[in-house]
Amino acid sequence: MAGKAKMFEELKGALTDALKYEQGERVDLRVTQIPPKPRELKPKQIREIRLGLNATQVTFAIFLNVHPNTVRSWEQGTRKPRAGDLKLLTIAKSNPKALLVTER
Repeated sequence: MAGKAKMFEELKGALTDALKYEQGERVDLRVTQIPPKPRELKPKQIREIRLGLNATQVTFAIFLNVHPNTVRSWEQGTRKPRAGDLKLLTIAKSNPKALLVTER
């Protein structure tokens, strides 16, 4: 029972701190901003990202760790990139060279 009481006190303290923060009081909290979901990209935009890297569809697929048919279908508009793919494509759009960096 002591464990539940301790957990309750921790939760109560956290909620008290959150309320103070919302009211503008200075509180020692760690606040994390969640970035918004990436916007959908049109097939033409995906192709422009690929061409910005001077890559074939196969090479671009290797950079993104997806099947070449996936890149082809994105560029033809028959499929849309999933959330993780969109995030990587958005990064590649603003910094195409980021796809070429590897850790050793």
